[in-house]
Amino acid sequence: MSQLFACQTAEGIVVAADGKAIDFDADGSVLHYQVERLVPLGSHAAILAGGAADGVDMCRAFASFVREEGLIHVDDIYSAGLPFLGSQYDRFMREKCERLPLDPVHHVHFILAGHTAKDDRKPFRLYLIWTKKKLPQLDGDEIAHAYTVPRRMSLEYRLNKMCQRGAPLDEVFAQVKENMESLTWYKEDVGPPFYYAKITKDGLSRLGG
Repeated sequence: MSQLFACQTAEGIVVAADGKAIDFDADGSVLHYQVERLVPLGSHAAILAGGAADGVDMCRAFASFVREEGLIHVDDIYSAGLPFLGSQYDRFMREKCERLPLDPVHHVHFILAGHTAKDDRKPFRLYLIWTKKKLPQLDGDEIAHAYTVPRRMSLEYRLNKMCQRGAPLDEVFAQVKENMESLTWYKEDVGPPFYYAKITKDGLSRLGG
């Protein structure tokens, strides 16, 4: 379905996503294709879309909204993101369930990452947004240091240790990249292309895949 990684340090944030996706046509046949699950949100934030590939379209619509509203700080983006993405997901479910029965493959989740200039003590933020069964259908919460979806607890443990000792972002990226690409050896639903980025006080920049 997807694999998302995110890790924040005192220096910034590293995010990563794979590009393999599946969906079903009207006859229920499986479709395999590639999708870019890492979507920039202005100059200092990005969102990762996991689960149903339609989540990427929701993120692109949100990126347009962020640009039109002139949102810069990640805490403001998060506050706007929950209701916006919730309405997008509601529309997606109404359209999808007209053609196909409800299935876990329709679930989505997002990791929002970015910088805020409003808090010098905590300039970098990570947020997890996930699907619920009850209304409102999306909820969210802040992530402390490292998070993976689906969960890779051993990697999260290593990344948290790296954060605690103040590892530089380049070292964090190397660990994330190695683990992301090694998943292709034994996870059929994870595959290239891979997308990586870092967020610092200077802004968002892509990293080599």
